Amino acid sequence: MSEGRAAPGGPPDGPVRPGRPTRGGEPRLPTWLSRLTGRHRWPLAVLWLLLLGVAGWQAAPLPGLLSGGGWYVSGSGSAVAAERLTEGFTGRGATSLTLVVKDTRHRAGDPAFDTRVREAAEAVLRDDGLRATGGYGYTTLTSEGPRAAFLGEDGRTATIRVGSELDDGTARRVLPGIQEELSDRFEPKGLQVSLVSQAALWGEVNHLSERGLIFAELVTLPLILLVLLLLFRSVAAALAALLVGVTSVVFALAVLAVVAGRTELSVFVQNAATMLGLGVGVDYSLFMIMRFKSELRAGEGPASRANVERALTRTLRTSGETVVASGLTIMAAMSTLFLVDLSVIQSMALGVVVVVAFSVLTSVLLLPVLLHVLGPGIEWGRIGRRKRDSGRTGTGRGRSDEGRAEGSWVAVTRAVMRRPVLFLVVGVAALTALALPALRLETFTPDARVVPADAAVRQGYDAVRDEFGVGGAAPLQVVVSSDTPLQQRSGTDVARLLRFHDTIAGLPGVVRTDSAIGTLRQADRERPFAALAGRDRLPGDARATVDFFVSRDGRTTLVEVVGDDTASSDAARKLLSSVRAEAAGFTAGDRGWTVDVGGETAEGVDANKVIEDGLVPVIATMLGVIYLLLLITFRSVFLPLKAIAMNLLSVGATYGVLVLVFQDGLGNALFGFDVDGHLTNFVPVLLVTLLFSLSTDYEVFLLSRVREDYVVTGDDIGSVARGMSATMPLISGAAILMVAVFAAFAFTGILPIQQLGLGMALAIALDATVVRLLIVPASMRLMSRVNWWLPGRGNPAARPLTPQGAHTPVQGAADHGTTAGSTGSVHPEPTDSTKRTAPQ
Repeated sequence: MSEGRAAPGGPPDGPVRPGRPTRGGEPRLPTWLSRLTGRHRWPLAVLWLLLLGVAGWQAAPLPGLLSGGGWYVSGSGSAVAAERLTEGFTGRGATSLTLVVKDTRHRAGDPAFDTRVREAAEAVLRDDGLRATGGYGYTTLTSEGPRAAFLGEDGRTATIRVGSELDDGTARRVLPGIQEELSDRFEPKGLQVSLVSQAALWGEVNHLSERGLIFAELVTLPLILLVLLLLFRSVAAALAALLVGVTSVVFALAVLAVVAGRTELSVFVQNAATMLGLGVGVDYSLFMIMRFKSELRAGEGPASRANVERALTRTLRTSGETVVASGLTIMAAMSTLFLVDLSVIQSMALGVVVVVAFSVLTSVLLLPVLLHVLGPGIEWGRIGRRKRDSGRTGTGRGRSDEGRAEGSWVAVTRAVMRRPVLFLVVGVAALTALALPALRLETFTPDARVVPADAAVRQGYDAVRDEFGVGGAAPLQVVVSSDTPLQQRSGTDVARLLRFHDTIAGLPGVVRTDSAIGTLRQADRERPFAALAGRDRLPGDARATVDFFVSRDGRTTLVEVVGDDTASSDAARKLLSSVRAEAAGFTAGDRGWTVDVGGETAEGVDANKVIEDGLVPVIATMLGVIYLLLLITFRSVFLPLKAIAMNLLSVGATYGVLVLVFQDGLGNALFGFDVDGHLTNFVPVLLVTLLFSLSTDYEVFLLSRVREDYVVTGDDIGSVARGMSATMPLISGAAILMVAVFAAFAFTGILPIQQLGLGMALAIALDATVVRLLIVPASMRLMSRVNWWLPGRGNPAARPLTPQGAHTPVQGAADHGTTAGSTGSVHPEPTDSTKRTAPQ
């Protein structure tokens, strides 16, 4: 093929670039890669399978290495408070939890009740896997007064606080197994025994996440295969695309397993990487295989090895370059999330970057091996009637289904462009209406309601909430530290501490405070902490209470503030603000006091704050990267701005629907979740980066083809219609795949993954319909020649005419994701714009 000539039915070849010698008009790298993979296809195929097996083995331990943590903000009050409570207290440890025992057969006062509760407590405290350091609660206290605080209102539920030597990561791995053993042992006896803590919750989330992932894969993989069969009409092509997606995911999970063994990664990273990997990996293979099949049909003698190599070379040069650009866009956009100093978000960003990187590498390095092996066999297992290639018949008779589909896209586009204002207003109004509920968007960290109501940890959480007060399941933890032992503090300092305690106990919304102060006041009303000097001489229950709330060195004491609402409620957040304000007043003047306020509410508020602080830099950096990318790609000032505006509308509409579903509970029965009035806090920031990067990909696929046509014809109206006809079938197919994958996770994952999956599915659907079908053609018609304006550059379509009256093709016009047979199938229609462009 000579330089500057197009393959039959294909776009013009690219120019010879300096420093990149070509042969037959093709750049060196795609040619070299095509020849290499063709010459060594069988050894490379075997190597692929071996690497896939090794990666699968390496990825197997990943679920046990993931953490439910990552929500603590380094240096925040909640993180410091949690750290201070890990050592020096009886009944607390590196991991602290609450044992909840509910007797369905006996009540308090019945001797059998105490015996049965004590049996359950002993089973937990003596469990070798738990490595308990001690307990404090119903079974360790002897007096009725102190014990009453650990007995529920129903008289059937008792609690014991337990400390463990297990670090947080180990606890999350072993607690689900311990819980299962406890349930198997005591449920037949009529006892509901639950271990309640953040470690127990996230251990259960990890277990459910792994189980949900298996179920999602069982649903998703057949669904993907079905969609691919409908798109490819070929069993071999569908299986090849699916293999690429699976390979990308397995390789990515293997790398994440190595990383998780050395640093903390969130439990959600496995689901997110699998979901995005299947969607993006299969999408990329769709573009590559579609192009390869078209190039095979366009060549002479499709069964020849030379034609297979030529087809793959052109596939790598066109669709391969587009896949690389697309992957780099997503990775660049997702990398901006590392600006948010929160481990859970950085974990998710890392997972997406890794899986997209492997999707690109698999598509441009390993998929060519498979295409060489299959060759024309890519059409094996054809479903339905083979389409005739009108480009090869050379006649207009018997126009293919493909051509008719392209004509339909042209008709739709021209209908929109005839009334651009109407359709633009309709599209923008629809997205704006969907976006309005987003003004009420609230976010918070997940709590026990992310797991099913029949899970043991959830039953324990609900029992504490129902029997000990709504706020009893997640009290504020006010950790007061002194630079000298409390018993050595002056009377004035102690009086200030007591006033601080009494003040927060009297704040609106406080049900009660739990601490050692009440017990110590019984020993000495004016100087209660003086009793710490002889704590060994305190009565048994009093000493147990002091040891639980006051550190052994006497420098730190804990006050637990129980509110009247759930941890994520507005009332709980307001109470947290009040407590922190009082703490700031207490420590003013630097008199050797420090106060750190922790607990579930504080953890969520601190995490939200760091996300909010990082949101502006993330979005600004991401938009800057995307604008520069589109500016370079389209060589236009205004098209990137239009794309960003459309993406903002699409993201806003997605947020609005998520608010209606997950905050307001619209359709919650369909998805099977409990309404808690907020979205998981990492979902909105993760969605905005993912959606912008994926939408930008579709924009590049579409407008690159439009620009190619415009440069050749100078027809700013017809080029949009022909660009739509060439790319929308493929974009629509890719969108269907994405929606299928994300929707499957929306129905099978745990709550945060449901929110992410539904958001992604909805946004892709809106982008492929309202945005691409209505807003893009309408806005481009209204902008007309301004679409391609760039300061200091002339009209890109102002080219000399050939003797036949058409513009000279511009070498290097890339075919981004289009099929070879589609280019030129819709002929330019004479318009005023083409007449104005042509020199007279």
